[in-house]
Amino acid sequence: MMRLIVLMIAVFTMLHGRAAQAEDCTGDGTQLDLNQCAADNFAASDAELNALYKQVRQRLRQSPDSASQLVVAQKAWIAFRDAECDFNGINYEGGSMQPMIIWDCRNRLTRLRADDFKRYLACGEDDCPVPPAP
Repeated sequence: MMRLIVLMIAVFTMLHGRAAQAEDCTGDGTQLDLNQCAADNFAASDAELNALYKQVRQRLRQSPDSASQLVVAQKAWIAFRDAECDFNGINYEGGSMQPMIIWDCRNRLTRLRADDFKRYLACGEDDCPVPPAP
């Protein structure tokens, strides 16, 4: 688990510029290339999620209880995402495909969470835990 976290940080740091745009990870590349592509896609999705999270937190600045609950929910969601994706990759443990399977899963779940935040930011006052933009 720790190796995966260290790898994730290294990949994000090395490829920050490339991570801004998701790539199609199908093709004739090596497994290492496919793993790298999947890691890049996750880094891009994670960056988008972090930006959206900051926007939601900004909207909740007048509601400390809601902001605190968002933090709790997000920490729990991250723990779920990582555990779920580690479980997804368990059949590939020790194999060269395992990183790609885990990165793809984290990317997919992170994009879904980003969609949740986009809905929060776009929804109306009465049907949303996030107030509308001023």
